[in-house]
Parts: sequence; structure tokens; C-alpha cells
Amino acid sequence: MKIVLLDAKTLGVCDLSPIKKFGEFISYQTTSPQETLQKCQDANIVLTNKVVLDTPILNQLPHLKFIGITATGTNIIDMQRAQELGIVVKNVAGYSTDSVAQHTLTLALNLLSQLNYYDHYCKSAQWCQSDVFMHINGGLNELSGKEWGIIGFGNIGKKVANLASAFGAKVSYTSTSGKNSDNAYPKKSLKNLLQESDIISIHAPLNEHTNNLITQNELSILKQGAILINVGRGGIVNEEDMAKALQTKNIFFATDVLAKEPMSNNHPFLNPKIQDKMILTPHIAWAYGNARKTLLKMVIQNIQDFIDQK
Repeated sequence: MKIVLLDAKTLGVCDLSPIKKFGEFISYQTTSPQETLQKCQDANIVLTNKVVLDTPILNQLPHLKFIGITATGTNIIDMQRAQELGIVVKNVAGYSTDSVAQHTLTLALNLLSQLNYYDHYCKSAQWCQSDVFMHINGGLNELSGKEWGIIGFGNIGKKVANLASAFGAKVSYTSTSGKNSDNAYPKKSLKNLLQESDIISIHAPLNEHTNNLITQNELSILKQGAILINVGRGGIVNEEDMAKALQTKNIFFATDVLAKEPMSNNHPFLNPKIQDKMILTPHIAWAYGNARKTLLKMVIQNIQDFIDQK
């Protein structure tokens, strides 16, 4: 077996040595579209997180028998062509539920407290000049009693519901697929959820139903002071519309994902006028320590299962 990992850098620091037991293993930190075909030549197994394997690439890899996706989304693979060629494709799912849920709460709690402001106040030595022992200037909102609306009620959405409820939030949800339900929480239409929630978190996949789900129209009906959090996929929230809304309305936004990653140099979220109303993180919600360990174990198990079934 010749096994190639195309983008090891996306997995962070982790022990890849267990993969070597399956055969010759070559690991590349990154792979550009122009390099993909050459690096995959003669490979029987290709592992990829975000490197695209489309029809033209698959058609030129006669030795390829298995693609292991080191993530949940399968949109980087031409699944129909892979099936036609007899190439087995396996992803990993469910490894990051706790990680993404914790990140969601972290973003919400920081925006409720405006902790970044108070941290800067102290570290910039402004507190040193104070004539009293404390300083209060906005934020410091409790989660208890707040209406928390969840868009996308799969495993992560349900985990966030449990955590938010533990803080005393009143949780409701809407299912973008229409397949997920839970009698423990009220189910609402997207419009009602947006209108009535103090905090909204997105945990949905990107597809034809969720692309541009949140645009100027949806943002216009948010409550004053509402917090919107996207830890689903970039493209669900229209970023141009979001940046404009942050300038004109008293709302707050946090996102771990963008429509194009990495972030472009001229992105509207880099506008200095909206920095104090927003938190950005570089697609790390899935990557807390235990989640990455679990992901790697699942990738290795997928390879083992493929070999066992040969």
C-alpha cells in the first residue's frame, strides 16, 4: 500500500506514525491544486482534509482505491465519479461535538461580557489611572434568562442546547434539514427564531438550503443587542451584509468560518469600525485537543476497515 496525506498541516501537531503500519506513508504539509495529481500518483490511499479531488484528478489515478477524508464534509470529492471508478470514500463524523459546542459557548460568553474590552483596559494600563477599584463600561450581561436560538439541530446543536440550558438560557431551535427534532425544546420557524432570540448560533452544513441563509433581510429582524454566532460553515451568513449590519445596528457577531478560507486581505470584517462588535477565530472550533485525537483514531480505523474488507 502507498498512502499519501495531502495536507497534514490542517491537523495541527499530532502523531501520524500509526498510519505507517499500513504501508509506505508519505505526508505533505500542504498541497496546491497544481501539485495534487503529481503527489497522488501511484497512491492506493489518499488522505485529505481540504485538498480537492475532482473528476479530472480522479480520472488520472488508476491505482487509487480509497480516499480518507480527515473531516466531516465530503464536498471536496466528486463522490459520483469516485463511485463509478470503484473508489471507496470515508469521512469522519461526530469527533468534534464537544469541541465545537465549547467554542460556541466561549464566543457567546465573551460577547456577553465584552471580556476583550476589559482585558485591553487592564493591559493597556488604563486601570492604573483609575480613581476607584473597579471599572464598568458595558457588556457584563448574564446568559441566564436569555433566549438562545439554534439553527441546525444535529449532535452539535443539541450539545449546545444542553450547555446553554445549564446556564439558565431558554433554548429553541429550527432544523434546516427538517429531519431533526427534540421535544425538550420549542421548535420555531427561522423567522420567529431570529426575531425572538437574544443569541443565535448556527450549526448547519452548507448546502442549497443554507447557502446565504442569513442575509440583509434576516439581519434586519434581529433584536437590538442580539448576538449571532456561526460555527457551521462559511457561506451560510452573507459576509458583506453582516459587515454592513454591524455598522448600522446594535448587534454582535462571532464566526469561526468564512466563505473563503484563509481570510482575504480586503475582507469586510477587517473594517476597524466594527472590531469591537465582533470576534473572529480561524476555523478552530473543531480542533480542541481531544477532538483531534479522536479524529485521527477514526481516520486510522477507516483505513483498517477498508483493508479488512478487501
